[in-house]
Amino acid sequence: MAHGTHDGKIVLITGAGAGIGRALAQAYGREGALAVIADRNEAGLEETAALLQEEGFDSVAFTADVSKPDEISRMFADLEAMLGRVDCVINNAGFGIWKSPYDLELEEWDSVVNTNLRGTFLCSREGAKLMRRDGGGGAIVNISSTRALMSEANSEAYAASKGGILSLTHALAVSLGPERITVNAICPGWIETGDYAQLRPEDHGQHPSGRVGKPEDIARACLYLTDPRNDFITGTHITVDGGMTRRMIYE
Repeated sequence: MAHGTHDGKIVLITGAGAGIGRALAQAYGREGALAVIADRNEAGLEETAALLQEEGFDSVAFTADVSKPDEISRMFADLEAMLGRVDCVINNAGFGIWKSPYDLELEEWDSVVNTNLRGTFLCSREGAKLMRRDGGGGAIVNISSTRALMSEANSEAYAASKGGILSLTHALAVSLGPERITVNAICPGWIETGDYAQLRPEDHGQHPSGRVGKPEDIARACLYLTDPRNDFITGTHITVDGGMTRRMIYE
């Protein structure tokens, strides 16, 4: 039987009910890990669990909204009671609201920041508590965005939350280093989670790589950062965008 890079590891993935999170769960399952999948969308979670089951992988699912601290606390308490530990935490849950800064309501700002940034901090902290309890060692990966580094108009709340994730990442890496917990981030660019076949040639052509990204591209980067052999990598971020943010555009 082939051995995976994460055999026997317990990996919590938030936002696992669709898109990148679902691809992460499948990728970790294929590498021998037990995927602990979390999402506020119960139907999406069930679909992800069913897809994992089709491939012969077990999973543990938690319905949780990471914008709500009490739901995060409950999820980690239940995880500890069921499994006793966690080896990796992938903070993938997040969303954006695209509105003019003149029109963005305070409640909308708070909902984006509380989900994307505060949720990432709280899940990281609770995960680290479990990791350090059993002698330390583990990995946290925070999914940021190329929008932490560059912007379109009317993306203030999302950009601020994703930029904050990069700063949070290196701060946590320093704080959690003594427990041998690595903390890194991934900045995805255009990752198509819908019908890839519907993309236009010009969509692919604006990427130096010649194509739009797929969720599996993010999953491979995440597997790299959580591989125990790569414990010398911490406090940094990997941009996975087909080179798009490095291309100068003049019109």
